[in-house]
Amino acid sequence: MNKSYEVEYCNLELRFDRRQIQNLIRDLIQEGYSLYWSETDVYFLISVRSGRKLVKLRFQRVRNRYKIVGDYLIKDEKLSDLLEKLINDSRGHAVVKRFKDRQIVIESIMFGEIIRLVEVSGMEHRIIYQKKPFVTVEEVIQAFQSKRAEERASVLRYELDYELSVLHEAITEGREADMALSKERLQSLRTEMIQLEL
Repeated sequence: MNKSYEVEYCNLELRFDRRQIQNLIRDLIQEGYSLYWSETDVYFLISVRSGRKLVKLRFQRVRNRYKIVGDYLIKDEKLSDLLEKLINDSRGHAVVKRFKDRQIVIESIMFGEIIRLVEVSGMEHRIIYQKKPFVTVEEVIQAFQSKRAEERASVLRYELDYELSVLHEAITEGREADMALSKERLQSLRTEMIQLEL
């Protein structure tokens, strides 16, 4: 074990089924770790002995699946590799901070893939890697040239006027069911107007 090795895992958003947790336990045992686990109605807890430290991995039950909770500081390279395999296999999200000498390398991971890599030395930081967005320049130009939003906006105003008249009629005649239905339609039209920035 490298004594200067230190990795912190933050903002973990990993979801698993029971089989993946069992695979993790199997991998830990195969790597020679001393461990034990326990389970309640809410949590599945794996305690791993790493040198003199005891690392407790907590998995919260969410219906019939699990999600890992908490931040973890790992000082064991093999254990760190297993945790990263878990992030990759579950296509999870995480912020991984690697401490080396006097600098920190921060990886932002989404869906098991590094999207941003930043190196921090003292007060300075530099972006080593940033994944390009999936939107192309041509798609942006098409979006600006599109008239669909303007066309929908004029139709939306007519639909809104009509629905308001339907609601007025339902109120004057005291039809409760029609009033509730009309209010629902008005709410969805309002949401669409907000999306179109009207």
